[in-house]
Amino acid sequence: MSEEPPVRRARHLMDPSKPRPPVRQEDIQRLERVQKWVLSILIVTTILHLSVGVGLAAQYVEEDAVVAGVGLSVLAGAFGIIAVASGLAIHKRSIASPWLLLGVVPGLVSLYLVLR
Repeated sequence: MSEEPPVRRARHLMDPSKPRPPVRQEDIQRLERVQKWVLSILIVTTILHLSVGVGLAAQYVEEDAVVAGVGLSVLAGAFGIIAVASGLAIHKRSIASPWLLLGVVPGLVSLYLVLR
């Protein structure tokens, strides 16, 4: 009787004779940390884009409707605060933080340009 040669599988296929190594806890923690940072960066930049967009919209309000421009500037500041607060919440940090002042910047810049 002749022996058959072992079956050669492509490298990308699972080989039942060689199971995958067990997943280590530190690898899971590292992956979760990276996922948390990616999520927070995506959320904060998306909401900040909204904030800057509302601030830019305030610049195109008619000259005689300054109140509307001020209102849009306040909204831009509120969305900036929401962006920073969401980033802090994702990382489970206290939302009552001096970092929230950074979220007011788009609103203040927009307000300055509207009232100038």
